[in-house]
Amino acid sequence: MSEKRQLIQPRTLKGFRDYLPTAAIPREAMMETARGVFQSYGFVPIDTPALEYEEILTGKGGEESDKQMFRFEDAGGRKVAMRFDLTVPLARYVAQYAGELGTPFKRYHIAPVWRGENPQRGRYREFVQCDFDTVGTTSMTADIETALVIHDLLVALDVGEFTIHLNNRKVLSGLLERLGLSERSAEVLRALDKLAKIGPEKVSAELQKTAGASPDQCAKVLAFAALEGDTEAVIAQLEPLVAGSEIGERGVAELRELFGGLAAAGVTEGRARLDVSIARGLDYYTGTVYETFLDALPEIGSISSGGRYDELANLYTKQELPGVGASLGLDRLFGALEHLGKLPTRNTTARILVPFFAEDRRDDYLRLVTALRREGLAVEFYPDPKKLGAQLKYADKRGHELALILGEDEWRSGTAQVKQLATGETSTLPIEPIGALADGLRGILG
Repeated sequence: MSEKRQLIQPRTLKGFRDYLPTAAIPREAMMETARGVFQSYGFVPIDTPALEYEEILTGKGGEESDKQMFRFEDAGGRKVAMRFDLTVPLARYVAQYAGELGTPFKRYHIAPVWRGENPQRGRYREFVQCDFDTVGTTSMTADIETALVIHDLLVALDVGEFTIHLNNRKVLSGLLERLGLSERSAEVLRALDKLAKIGPEKVSAELQKTAGASPDQCAKVLAFAALEGDTEAVIAQLEPLVAGSEIGERGVAELRELFGGLAAAGVTEGRARLDVSIARGLDYYTGTVYETFLDALPEIGSISSGGRYDELANLYTKQELPGVGASLGLDRLFGALEHLGKLPTRNTTARILVPFFAEDRRDDYLRLVTALRREGLAVEFYPDPKKLGAQLKYADKRGHELALILGEDEWRSGTAQVKQLATGETSTLPIEPIGALADGLRGILG
């Protein structure tokens, strides 16, 4: 007698999630929308491996990123790590293939990344990023276009009201130069990046501990981060704070150019706001930085972030390869839209179901659904000849919009009944010619 086999409990790791069809379908649709927006600006797709040599990734995103990185020794004894974002692999990629790619090089990349951070709502240890970058130019036009892509992407995704928060690292660098904290800029930036999460008192304590800042220096940094008002009002307050610092003055000039370009492209100030409190915690940003929040759910965190990084590729090549770009946090945005009830619920990618109703007509059904698919319609054919009621119940549950019903009588008469499943309304269409049937179905679907 064989031993009873012990079943393995099916479960997922903490910080990871499965996607059932009701979630996977709109998620795939979001990726397709993102691809369409990226391509409309001339960005081209690339792909890179999930695993990189450890030295490629470590030390590029800062101490926190290194702590969260999944790394190990592979079967060949090589020290490897799983990518924590798509920007550092891009820097390696363009350095490796610069001669073939040419500049400026505009790319997008939609792929999973891994970070061992503490899971919470909308945050997972494995998540998909939708990145787009322009490499090989320092022109502010590329910075302006990056904000425009974020704007157009969120409009296309129909996320509701949102605000793109913009800043420039050079302005903060100018302030730190004036305060004598230039040598500890990385520590200051990392502390400031936590301002919204932990508040000014804890940021001040961290600045004193990690950057060696005095209470007076902390107060001035926090006063700078608290500046508010419309764009012109904030810039007017920034100018005296960085006066005499070449890098700070350049940052203010770039902010003027950035907001001028956005206004020229029709982006309203309500959609794009100068926010000097945002710093972006990653060490490699050097200029414009971007963070985007849903007005209805700001606590979920930034759903699209990025910035300019003019020196990242210098670690891999002597060629100057400045870049700017941003990333859509697809899974965080998905979680937010799920919470807000803004995701459609469907279990099918086909809008039309053809029930298998006349048992002896299987090959006729197959010819019909094949012809409709060639006409560009997504059509599912039920595989078993069951009672019509059971098949229509299946269609309702899956979220099909139309049932194209053909029993023996319909086959003989050359017509089909079309049932709109949401309303129960029925109509009749001729089967031939197939193009006319397809047009009729498209007209009903709208």
